[in-house]
Amino acid sequence: MNKKFAAVLTLTALTALTGSASAAEKLTVVSFGGNNRQAQEKTFYAPFTAQKGVAITADDYNGEMAKIRVMADTGKTSWDVVEVETPELLRGCSEGLFEPLDWSRIGKKEDFLPAAVSDCGIGIFIWSTVLTYDPRKFKNAPQSWADFWDVKKYPGKRGLRRGAKFSLEFALLADGVAKEDLYKVLGTEEGVQRAFRKLDQIKPDIQWWESGAQPLQWLAAGDVVMTSAYNGRVTSAQNDGQSFAMQWNGSLYDLDHWAIVKGSPNKALAETFIAFASEPVQQKNFVETIPYGPSNKNAVPLVDAAVGKKLPTSPENLQNARATDAEFWIDHGEDLEERFTAWANK
Repeated sequence: MNKKFAAVLTLTALTALTGSASAAEKLTVVSFGGNNRQAQEKTFYAPFTAQKGVAITADDYNGEMAKIRVMADTGKTSWDVVEVETPELLRGCSEGLFEPLDWSRIGKKEDFLPAAVSDCGIGIFIWSTVLTYDPRKFKNAPQSWADFWDVKKYPGKRGLRRGAKFSLEFALLADGVAKEDLYKVLGTEEGVQRAFRKLDQIKPDIQWWESGAQPLQWLAAGDVVMTSAYNGRVTSAQNDGQSFAMQWNGSLYDLDHWAIVKGSPNKALAETFIAFASEPVQQKNFVETIPYGPSNKNAVPLVDAAVGKKLPTSPENLQNARATDAEFWIDHGEDLEERFTAWANK
């Protein structure tokens, strides 16, 4: 064989191998954007890239499962790791939209809160949806969702997340349902109708938000006087100089999880990333950047005490809070979301 030709073949083969290795060392991670993504980039993505040499492409979405379903169904998966809420994780796992996790590659299940451990996902953090308001607008601070509904005492527009989840719970809490009975009532047709009747009372006063950044932008601009919002984003806004206040009474908390989209060509690498992001030090750094509660129990003692008071996991903040019932939303979510969409579009 001609030596020059052989050298060209060798170079071509090496280039192909190098290119393949380089392509394999890339990961697409999709989250809910805003301050949440900024905190993840600082405490998860950048350190992972520095330590492992893996380039991460970060993207945002609003939790819609349609894109994930199309990828899983067609086999054309362009996302690797995705952040999902609990009902979507459990439903997606049962429908085959997510890859089963190899926990031997990730960590010890006993190191995590029980709610953070599942076949297809691992909890990233605990977050709360809280009543948030601008105290400069009122002489007396709102104390509950009943006050949120009182447009005479607290005039002005209100912000709520567009969707059945949270909107129906807050409506029933505003109507006097005890937090312990919330899902028992909402599980009946009478309870659903009751929630929609309550929403009817303030429908003209609601601005529906679809991304976590919107309600705080509206609050800062004076477009709304109070809103539901994610606690971590509120605290970040406070740290940036905003005068917003949170009412933890009646808050709903849940976990966000890492999951791997079915058909990801980088499953092993995705599990390496998830394992890294789930380590106590990374979680500690994350919740000190944006105050959500860590899912790794070994991260809790590492967190600064001043930050710990602002977390959803603080005993004071949990006192009148309620966990979102993931199983309820798995069983009833599709029907209730359809009914909500029809109601909202009237």
